[in-house]
Amino acid sequence: MSEILQVAIAALTGLASSTVFLLALFVGFCFLAGLPKLRGRNRDSMVIRTLAERMGGKVKYLSPHAPRGPADQLHTPELLEHSGQNQ
Repeated sequence: MSEILQVAIAALTGLASSTVFLLALFVGFCFLAGLPKLRGRNRDSMVIRTLAERMGGKVKYLSPHAPRGPADQLHTPELLEHSGQNQ
């Protein structure tokens, strides 16, 4: 009976150690692969997050009440009718 217990403990120890090794390897690779994304961004950077960043322009945010053009999806007749705010 003690041999079966020793084999089971050895198997669990081997499984746990290989799991920890593979987890450490995966986390280390993800950390190292993500390091280039942490450097400063400018026009010549190899990491491009937005098209405006690549073009060199500043991002202009619209106010919440700014008109959105001819198709304002937030103020469609269907939504206004459903909410009871028919204008």
